Amino acid sequence: MTELSAILGIAENNLDDSRDRLFDLLRIKSISTDPAYAGDCRKAAQFCEDMLTELGFDASVRDTAGHPMVVAHGGPTNGKPHVLFYGHYDVQPPDPLDLWETPPFEPRMAKGQAGQDIIVARGAADDKGQLMTFVEACRAWIAANGELPVRVTILFEGEEESGSPSLERFLEENSAELSVDLALVCDTNMYDRGKPAVTTMLRGMLLDEVIVTAPKMDLHSGYYGGAARNPIRILSRIISDLHDDHGGVTLDGFYDGVPEIDDAVRQQWQGLDFDEGAFLDEIGLKIPAGESGRSILEQIWSRPTCDVNGIIGGYTGEGTKTVIPSKASAKVSFRLVGDQDPGKIRNAFRAHVQTRLPSDCSVEFIAHGANPAISFETTGKWMQAARAALADEYNRDAVLMGCGGSIPVVGSFRDMLGMDSLLIGFGLIDDRIHSPNEKYDLDSFKGGIRSWIRILEAISEA
Repeated sequence: MTELSAILGIAENNLDDSRDRLFDLLRIKSISTDPAYAGDCRKAAQFCEDMLTELGFDASVRDTAGHPMVVAHGGPTNGKPHVLFYGHYDVQPPDPLDLWETPPFEPRMAKGQAGQDIIVARGAADDKGQLMTFVEACRAWIAANGELPVRVTILFEGEEESGSPSLERFLEENSAELSVDLALVCDTNMYDRGKPAVTTMLRGMLLDEVIVTAPKMDLHSGYYGGAARNPIRILSRIISDLHDDHGGVTLDGFYDGVPEIDDAVRQQWQGLDFDEGAFLDEIGLKIPAGESGRSILEQIWSRPTCDVNGIIGGYTGEGTKTVIPSKASAKVSFRLVGDQDPGKIRNAFRAHVQTRLPSDCSVEFIAHGANPAISFETTGKWMQAARAALADEYNRDAVLMGCGGSIPVVGSFRDMLGMDSLLIGFGLIDDRIHSPNEKYDLDSFKGGIRSWIRILEAISEA
């Protein structure tokens, strides 16, 4: 077998070609949430199939009720570990377009705030750039040895950014084909530039919408003001009561099943050079708003939250209109941790609303999905192999970090396919994913390719 240093050298020498292939994928407008781009999503899936087939994988585009999946198989069948790599080729809409410095689907090289080389395009970091780090690592292995060091199955999804409506059925129908030793997921971040990380906990998610109706029609505020109930006022009180003065969530039983992080993890987090003031200053704030007595890392990685994501009510156009609206609504999300039960939290939220609702008003709820939190063992052989590989690449230990976001597919892999996941990503918190001028550091792309080369070897020997 070719020496690891030679395989890394192949990846290094071919970096420009790897970037060009990424640019070709970035040019495809694979916006999954907008039906107008269904053809582009299929085009992206076909691009991935062709790319993997060219590498020697047995690859195919698989139709679903929505956008297609791409499944590919490659590598030895001689008893080596079998891994499933997951990524998604779909992207978020690029709106608002007027905030992009250049067209979002015309990828370009630029300089970042720290003077580093960056790739700018929609999907550069989420998730096309991350997806391609693994593909290009496989390319280097195959170029060096004619095959991979482990058996690899690849699953590329086309609906991650629109809620993955077809994913669970696809996993169920193809469970025998997709159930392997370990899933590899590259849709997370490093701790910081040059500081690798393995994500070991993901917060769950609960989404609900509440619509309060007071008068049966909009009213003139001069004729009815003071006598008629205003649903915005009612909803504002309901929202205000969701938190206490110390940042805690007030729902009955909300903290049931919320664990404390173990001492080893706490000590590692305390040893990180995390600047709380700089973290908030970068977004124009100064005072932490979460639970009192908790560090910001705890607040965003290991504690549950309740946030109002949008409020609608009354007249919101230009100028003024003296109206008491009939309805007011809010979209609310909860990030969950530990063993919190999404169903119980939803029931507690709705009870919170109903107990504060005047008897002559009505309320409607619309559920928008839920999934529990998930965490991973930090001492298993796969975890140790990956951490050692990352340490070899970056000359520092990989941080075991939490993630404030949610990746539902990881729970599906565990619950439906019976396998754990390694969450290793190379994005950065300043990549502006889902926002205008999304970027991916060229060093993240290069480091990701090199890291996956090392990780594949480490898994083969674990």
